[in-house]
Amino acid sequence: MLSFQVLRRLYLFGVTKPVCPGRVISACGLKTPVNHSHGQPDPVSVVTYDQLKAMLANHSVQLFDVRNPDEFQAGRIPDSINIPLGQLEESLKLPPQQFQLQFKVKAPKKEDENIVFHCRSGKRSLSALEIAHRLGFSKARHYAGGYIDWEEHEKK
Repeated sequence: MLSFQVLRRLYLFGVTKPVCPGRVISACGLKTPVNHSHGQPDPVSVVTYDQLKAMLANHSVQLFDVRNPDEFQAGRIPDSINIPLGQLEESLKLPPQQFQLQFKVKAPKKEDENIVFHCRSGKRSLSALEIAHRLGFSKARHYAGGYIDWEEHEKK
């Protein structure tokens, strides 16, 4: 079994090092598509605190919190919708009308560029991003800092 440090290094290598054009790197179970024109992995779709804050101010984000309901109730980012990670895949597959009835917001479309996932620290939202990308929501992103980062910035 590989240690956390080895897995972390593999992951960092897979996300930041050049590879042969057309390949897909898989490190720690995460697949990173390669930009065919540059032979570089595409950057992971990350939203920063400042970007998320601006998106929220402009009401231009579909923000999905993939934490458990008890975590969501204990504190949340404004305008976020709680869809626990374990329910995400089935929820994203719902017909639009059913999604709207269940979550009280319009269903995201596969071509939407304003879909953002977040969790507590970024790990579950990265898994959510992988699920969404696999389902065809290829422009979805995640707030890597998560609720911890949000709270830290909001206290300032």
